[in-house]
Amino acid sequence: MVDITHKVSSQRTAVAQAIVKVGTAATIEAIVNKKVPKGDVLGVSRTAGLFAVKRTSDMIPDCHPIPVEYTAVDFECLEDSVKIQVTVKTIYKTGVEVEAMHGASVVALTMYDMLKPIDKNVEISSIRLLHKEGGKSGYSLKENPNLKLAVIVCSDSVSAGLKEDKAGKVIIAKLEKLGLSVNDYIIIPDDIELIRANVNQFCDLGTDLVLLTGGTGLSKKDVTPEAVLPLIDRRILGVEEAIRAYGQERTPFAMLSRSVVGFKGTTLLMALPGSVNGAAESIDAVFPSVLHLFQLLNGFDHGKK
Repeated sequence: MVDITHKVSSQRTAVAQAIVKVGTAATIEAIVNKKVPKGDVLGVSRTAGLFAVKRTSDMIPDCHPIPVEYTAVDFECLEDSVKIQVTVKTIYKTGVEVEAMHGASVVALTMYDMLKPIDKNVEISSIRLLHKEGGKSGYSLKENPNLKLAVIVCSDSVSAGLKEDKAGKVIIAKLEKLGLSVNDYIIIPDDIELIRANVNQFCDLGTDLVLLTGGTGLSKKDVTPEAVLPLIDRRILGVEEAIRAYGQERTPFAMLSRSVVGFKGTTLLMALPGSVNGAAESIDAVFPSVLHLFQLLNGFDHGKK
């Protein structure tokens, strides 16, 4: 199965449709009046659909077992057909499109099985996804804002050439996958005054987002939070909590991180861990949804920046 461990749980909804066509209006009448010899067609097929939604991962190899938290099976009886609509909801890391379509398919097949003794012209058609929402696509901006971004790597060993920077590069790679471009990328030592000077410089240049990586731990050299916190006008604790909560699900050491997020004027500062995994997971935890901050900030028009 596809790896979804990096994804964030969110509410996800899918609506699927199937249509069962019949040969005569008498078949529709028998369905509505519950006169079909095999029983209540709508009631039995609805039950079959509920079972099918919950058993999707047993039938479709690449589907993950998911906590289905809501399923509805609705019918619309027309002159020559029955329109089936299946709605599925979950709060999880992956969507429920296949669950909804599988449910609609089994509802239709159950109806076919129950109707074939009285109608030899029953036909299943139009099994399709009508609607889905949720996941990162549901919380992404419709178009990427034209933001100025800077990445600052805070590390004595990297700045001295003793180690290669990997955290900063993984941040840049992940941002580029989101359609964002990093305008500036620098490496500096773990020094409070030097960190502040560079952050202030980027803020003065009108940089929208400054991401710092490194120096958020608890060693004596980890001073990035001490450097950044006095500069922040409005701290955003929710983003910090989301980063740590996401990391905590993957390693218990995430609780030791001191990531800091907030605005200095109109520049968003994000001080992230310096490990490759910590940096990567921090981006996965809050992007692209964190970009909505720029729409909220003073009526930011991302088409005209």
